[in-house]
Amino acid sequence: MKSTTVSRWLVATFCALTAITAAQAQTTKLPNVTVLATGGTIAGTGATSTTTVGYTAATVGVQQLINAVPELAKIANVKGEQVFQIASESMTNEHWLTLGKRVNALLAQNDVDGIVITHGTDTMEETAYFLDLVVKSKKPVVLVGAMRPSTALSADGPINLYNAVSIAGSQEAVGKGVLLALNDQIHAARDVTKTNTSTPDSFKTPELGLLGYVQGGKPFFYRASTRKHTTDSEFDIANLTALPQVDIVYGYANMNTVALDAFVAAGAKGIIHAGVGDGSIAARVKPGLIAARKKGTIIVRSSRVGQGILARNGEANDDELDFVASDTLSPQKARILLMLALTKTNNTRDIQRMFYTY
Repeated sequence: MKSTTVSRWLVATFCALTAITAAQAQTTKLPNVTVLATGGTIAGTGATSTTTVGYTAATVGVQQLINAVPELAKIANVKGEQVFQIASESMTNEHWLTLGKRVNALLAQNDVDGIVITHGTDTMEETAYFLDLVVKSKKPVVLVGAMRPSTALSADGPINLYNAVSIAGSQEAVGKGVLLALNDQIHAARDVTKTNTSTPDSFKTPELGLLGYVQGGKPFFYRASTRKHTTDSEFDIANLTALPQVDIVYGYANMNTVALDAFVAAGAKGIIHAGVGDGSIAARVKPGLIAARKKGTIIVRSSRVGQGILARNGEANDDELDFVASDTLSPQKARILLMLALTKTNNTRDIQRMFYTY
């Protein structure tokens, strides 16, 4: 073989090896994202392609969800794990503890850069806020769901999942707390809520605003939550096997104490009073709340309105009654914070501090 030919062969071989090495390096640079599936509409199926209500949730497995979005392989090394297969209205405290512990275990691994949790939309905001308070890592955790089942025309699950994986694998999302990704938008777990029964744009943060957008497979953040979360949280579920019973009593005209009395009799450690307006308490209900507090039940005043700060010592003398004000938390999220607070203390002053901290 002539020296010129040998030289050319060596150059060609070197270039080929370099290209292979570069391709391998590109693959190894992809973030490692684990998808934890819990069921919900994103894993649901309908009788026809136009069935967008009355479908069956939680029928499609995690690997099928991942396989339906082959583009995921271009943005992350994705693994799937089926944690539950339920509609999210059936989510329980026990499910939350199991999920939270699994998330913490995975995030402690060096080969996991972020986690995506597929979830039904009905209680997604609650699961997200629970995780926001108990996850012990700055790595991204992103909840994602769909408002249309996987079999529907224009199903929103695939693009939502793609966006969620892109967020979970990004450096931009590190330290932002637990996030929700739907409709090309990024929301904070603490503030987001479901606002519509069926439309794809249901999830919003009405007053405080979304955190950012996803465009072209890349997250863009414009603000961050100022409340403590994840690694700055004082709550730890590592050794918890159950959460204290906390129930919600809903305020309305002509309200009575039947539900309140039943919850207290059933052993409720805490009651969230979802009052009208600024957490107002009906005259016929106030004695029942006072009696419950004297028995040791923690009372948190919240509001059914959905927006605004609930004023401490506003519609009730919280100092005198030894009640707690929920700040801006919705009744369902106030319940989560109170459950976790009760694993630490029964002191209402300390619990009030937690409501102003988280």
